[in-house]
Amino acid sequence: MINLHQPDLGQDELVAVAEVFADNWPGHGPRSAAFEAAFAEHLAVDPDLVVFLNSATAGLFLACELLDLAPGDEVVLPSISFVAAANAVVRAGARPVFCDVDPRTLNPTAQDIASVLTGRTRAVVVLHYGGAPGDIEAISVLCRERGVELVEDAACAVGSSVRGRLCGTFGDLGVWSFDAMKVMVTGDGGMLRAKTPDQARRARRLAYHGLDKSGAFAAARESARWWEVDPAEPGHRFLGNDLAAALGMVQLRRLPDFLRRRRAITELYDRLLSEVPGVAVPPALPDGHVSSHYFYWVQMAADIRDAVAAQLLSRGVYTNFRYSALHEVPLYGSSATLPSAERASRGTLLLPLHPRLDDLEVSTVADEFHKAVEQHTRESERVGR
Repeated sequence: MINLHQPDLGQDELVAVAEVFADNWPGHGPRSAAFEAAFAEHLAVDPDLVVFLNSATAGLFLACELLDLAPGDEVVLPSISFVAAANAVVRAGARPVFCDVDPRTLNPTAQDIASVLTGRTRAVVVLHYGGAPGDIEAISVLCRERGVELVEDAACAVGSSVRGRLCGTFGDLGVWSFDAMKVMVTGDGGMLRAKTPDQARRARRLAYHGLDKSGAFAAARESARWWEVDPAEPGHRFLGNDLAAALGMVQLRRLPDFLRRRRAITELYDRLLSEVPGVAVPPALPDGHVSSHYFYWVQMAADIRDAVAAQLLSRGVYTNFRYSALHEVPLYGSSATLPSAERASRGTLLLPLHPRLDDLEVSTVADEFHKAVEQHTRESERVGR
């Protein structure tokens, strides 16, 4: 099977994990702190703003808590996004309000977001679809002008940038994912960038049960009852660990190579698929935009998309579509009609893209895709006649 996503782990990662075993401390500790510092340097931000977590989902939940959302507050999200963002909003007691997206980039424009802002809007959560930065500059300006907090879901966008500024640093809060399918892999893991050091300290406290993690060690030197706890507020267990951080340090060093290979695969797909009748490949990036190329998406007639995916699976090529339109999910109670998101959700397919793919496999995927589209287009036309 040619997989949609696949981690690229090697000897350097194995050595890093062995060192954690040798130190006999896989929990949150010095390697987690070192990874936070290294990622902060990558972002060109103060290391006091960065918190290593066990997932980007944890980061989104913390982001909503840091904003102190309340019942009646609204949070705007693009409908083409992952359920984690909407779930975080709902769990915080706020109401998710979904906006439409550009039908080709699957990212929202500033106008898409502006069209659903109200006096109750407290925040906007923007996904960088497939690693493409989208309209983030204009969106950040819009949010500042309207006095609305901006959370960047940069789960797919590590290394993506606009005019040299990395995605995840335009908003008030940024979140990245390092799960087993992402550009950088730590097994499970994520990073949160806060707006201020005080906000980061609160995030760290919330990520550890509402406790100051170092408090017990400090109290042990001055108190006979250092085991007693005094949480500042209800919290969670969201911290990352040193085993994952050890992988993250190696993966961060390898990130430039990962991004180069992803770009090369994208360019090869573009050459092989740009003239397939009835198929649209991802649009060219605007000047100054750099993508992580996390997804490679192709768009076709909705009435053949599922059949094409099934045929590819039968030929050993795994595809899918992420992310289904959230305004159509009953749980979120939306009555919105968002035509571009609906059209994209029905006619878009993701092709395999990861650094372990070689050029022959990419050519095989492209060839099998071309044949499947051709076959099912003919069958659709025959039924239509």
